[in-house]
Amino acid sequence: MTAISTPSMSYKRHRFPRDLIAHAVWLYFRFPLSFRLIEEMLLERGIIVSYETIRRWSRKHPPSAAGMIRRPGYAGLSWQRSSATAEAQRALRSDGL
Repeated sequence: MTAISTPSMSYKRHRFPRDLIAHAVWLYFRFPLSFRLIEEMLLERGIIVSYETIRRWSRKHPPSAAGMIRRPGYAGLSWQRSSATAEAQRALRSDGL
């Protein structure tokens, strides 16, 4: 039997780098964000891109094709406070700030 291969995502003729496109699409599908909000987030980083462009990217690169679907059992990122942060907060509290 021959294995069925899925075609790789094509980023040809795109003005922006592949990583930026993938990140914008990931933001849209992973979090409840609007296209305009993602546009503003990218603008804060100095990247000027239209919300319409992000919408087109999201239609062209759906989450299933890009492997962005959350896998079962995925715990996600865990954020822990460092000891330096805890010490700084204790120092601020003890100074009455």
